[in-house]
Amino acid sequence: MMIKQRSAKENFFLVLILGILNTITPISIDMYLPAFPGIAADLHTTINNIALSVSTYFLGFSLGQIVYGPLLDRFGRKRPLYIGLSLYILASIACASAQTISMLLIVRFMQALSGCVAAVAAMAMVRDFFPVDKSARIISLLVLILGVSPLLAPTAGGLITGLLGWRWIFIILAIIVFIVLVVVIFFLPEGHTADRSISLKPKPIINGFIEILNKKQFLIFSLAGTFSFAGLFVYVAGSPAIFMDSFHVSAKVYGGIFALLSVGFISCSQLNHIFTLRFSSEQIFKTTLIIQSITGLFYFIGVLNNWYGLTGNILFLFIQLSCTGLTYPNAAAVAMAPFTKNAGSASALLGFIQIGIGGILSSGVGMMRMKGSLPTALIMAVSSTIALLIFLTGNVKISDEMREEIKLAGKNEMI
Repeated sequence: MMIKQRSAKENFFLVLILGILNTITPISIDMYLPAFPGIAADLHTTINNIALSVSTYFLGFSLGQIVYGPLLDRFGRKRPLYIGLSLYILASIACASAQTISMLLIVRFMQALSGCVAAVAAMAMVRDFFPVDKSARIISLLVLILGVSPLLAPTAGGLITGLLGWRWIFIILAIIVFIVLVVVIFFLPEGHTADRSISLKPKPIINGFIEILNKKQFLIFSLAGTFSFAGLFVYVAGSPAIFMDSFHVSAKVYGGIFALLSVGFISCSQLNHIFTLRFSSEQIFKTTLIIQSITGLFYFIGVLNNWYGLTGNILFLFIQLSCTGLTYPNAAAVAMAPFTKNAGSASALLGFIQIGIGGILSSGVGMMRMKGSLPTALIMAVSSTIALLIFLTGNVKISDEMREEIKLAGKNEMI
């Protein structure tokens, strides 16, 4: 696969656009988190039930990727983006009109189902535009742009809720994505030309996904990375209950805590840019998983025994989110390394596994009849331990194959 040479300025704007596409899902979640108490009061339900709308978003996001993956390979990257982003705008307006919790759950699912095309396309275009040996660093840059969301979105959501009401959050999301759609139409190059040989019939699509899963490198790193990264989804679903319901902080203070904790995720994703110059993605991933598993266990034990107050919870969540900032780009880069022609489908399957498992685990926060930090701490400890076990048991079998494949891919591609 020959990758077109571009200037530094062209690369900058390309990464910026891909990063903006990657922020659609985070802002769709983060912006309305401070509004949970207001939404619950308006729809006559509980905060835990409103938390389920996060899980239904993850579910729609996960399923939608399976749909968009083959479409992005068959029709190119931009046409599916046009359709998905347009449907997202309509779904956002429907969210603003919801009158019951059931309706909110349904339209949030539809919002995610349509808007997930942005993240799938962005990840696939990393493989379109950049060689495999630079993928982890490019993904880290995308995470830097993505990091603007948790720093600003909760605070913005709190202000919007206070001034205009929670429904305006979804109206503003529709406006933001309309602007993104315009940028995509006029400024984003087509990363992958339409390939009519890609079948849209169910059997070939399923066979294509099976072929991707048969790559041990993909299977091991996608699963281990998913259970590690699930900590972020669990935190997002559980943080309103931890801070606003259990520790009774205001929406404004919650936004500040959310931004502070996001610094850990963002900073480590950027440190990864430096680490990859000295260590392999596999080494970084393994070391971080060990740290994440140990601190996750101590967090759960401490919460179970009521050892931690507000500061203790913030500290352990900061460490957990920092770990995901390192595991995510490295796991994704290694998992995606073998794919070129079917990068869209591989990206979709990676996202399906990642968001699907993350969504299921995050739903446990709302469904468990436990209060405070306990559901979040328990699920984080279990998921990080599972991630480490998957990596340790699978890595022995694929380690040599993986290194050779990445080495060859790096030699055969040019930027």
